[in-house]
Amino acid sequence: MKIVLAVIELVGALGLFLFGMKILSEGIQKAAGDKLKKTLNLMTGNTFKALLTGLGMTALIQSSSATTVMVVSFVNAGLLTVAQAAGVIFGANIGTTVTAWIVSLIGFKFKIAMLALPMIGAGFIMMMTAKRRSRVRDYGEAALGFGLLFLGLEYLSASIPKPSPEILHFLSGVSDLGVLSVFVALAAGTVLTVLVHSSSASTAIIITLAVEGVIGFEMAAGLVLGANIGTTIDAYLASIGAKTAAKRAALIHILFNVLGSLWAVILFKPFLALVNLLAGGSTVAQHIAMMHTAFNVINAVLFAPFAAQMTALVTRLVKPRPGEDKMLHKLEYVSVAMVDSSELNLMRAQKEISDMAGLCGTMFGRFRELLEERPADLADELESFRNMENYADQMREELSRFLLECAGGDTSAASQANIGVMLRMVIDLEDITDDCFSLAMLLEKADERKLPIDHGEIESLGPYVNMVEGFLSFVRDNINNTISAEQLRSAENLENQIDDFRTALKKQSRKRLKSGADVKAELLFMDIVRHIEKIGDGAYAVARSLREMR
Repeated sequence: MKIVLAVIELVGALGLFLFGMKILSEGIQKAAGDKLKKTLNLMTGNTFKALLTGLGMTALIQSSSATTVMVVSFVNAGLLTVAQAAGVIFGANIGTTVTAWIVSLIGFKFKIAMLALPMIGAGFIMMMTAKRRSRVRDYGEAALGFGLLFLGLEYLSASIPKPSPEILHFLSGVSDLGVLSVFVALAAGTVLTVLVHSSSASTAIIITLAVEGVIGFEMAAGLVLGANIGTTIDAYLASIGAKTAAKRAALIHILFNVLGSLWAVILFKPFLALVNLLAGGSTVAQHIAMMHTAFNVINAVLFAPFAAQMTALVTRLVKPRPGEDKMLHKLEYVSVAMVDSSELNLMRAQKEISDMAGLCGTMFGRFRELLEERPADLADELESFRNMENYADQMREELSRFLLECAGGDTSAASQANIGVMLRMVIDLEDITDDCFSLAMLLEKADERKLPIDHGEIESLGPYVNMVEGFLSFVRDNINNTISAEQLRSAENLENQIDDFRTALKKQSRKRLKSGADVKAELLFMDIVRHIEKIGDGAYAVARSLREMR
């Protein structure tokens, strides 16, 4: 019965610790949502910038698993390349050591409840008194999470039974097996982290066991190395069913942690001697934190210069699925959850909206080419347009659902407003693809019925088409930015010019009708003019939405 109660207490303490970490992470992410988005832009730089980004984000959200799952999802969505993801993953492994330092420096130096309870009280008051979706409320949530994290740590410490002579005898027997004892600890640390899905939580448990005297420093070091391997499980799970690039990013994470642990095991004694030198006469908890940090920093230094080579290696190891490269118009979302943060998920939605804007430009650009070339057979071209239009329909449906799920989460006021704007943009962009498809159908109709649209009429459409194509390029280039008032005025002027051009073209068509031109051909010409003008209207609607983005 005592064993059952001890297990229940241990599980409850661990649950409180993980819940506190989750609340802390969500509060900080919401409070710094815009800054996190700006930080993500650094990932597009070199490996060193990506490494710093991964370090900073993981230190902020207190979870390397969350960062790596997010990175795998972003690679799958096309936000990041595999090479960029490698740098972020290297940095995430350094950032996750912050938890060990918090536990070692604060968790066992003070009476934790003295720090935890006031933070829980202050955080609760801030959450209850602040306006909904305000920064004060978000900071209160972070403070509450911090307090719960430390309270869980105290209960975790209290729930670890004091070692009996039998346990000490068993542990000493395992510890005296030389290299084998390191592998036993490595395996135990891996299993523990796979079970709790958090290397930060595993490290906190390991530090607690060491402080209570249940395990020695060498055994703790082996467990921490195992925790670094076990934490790769989340990235692996996130890559199941994902695109090839996402699988490659997950494999980089696995290789980084496994190969890093391998050299640490081979050079175990010299490595621990280095840690002892760096940690000096500090506590065992601080020795473990130093070992965790030194291990991940050395790994980053060793592997960062070879990010390109690692990317090439995983590219050779993970082959694309048959026909995947040809699936240009297949929308794929990762089925597993990303980070439990609507703020971060919105970045992924923005990438998909950017892809929709690019698709609009591609379809209209191809229409312009067909208008100039007038190929003899348009059947294959029409099928291509139909596939792209179906793809846009699918994107609209999936993105609308995805954004509504984000809206149901606890997001900031600015993000809630942005979600509404993004939903409108998705509708406007999909309407543009509908009109592009209609234009392709009109060209096919002209060929099928042999309607005489002469060369002069085609030439008269040239400047009109170029104007609209330029408008679509403006939208595509600014789709993830808030445009200025001056840019919106320019867009409005362009839209007015398109309207004026449409009016002039219709007048010319009416004159041709009075002169005896083919009625059906002129009606079809005016239909083409009308759809092109509607595309300009759609582009202007998107531009207005971009001005509203916060």
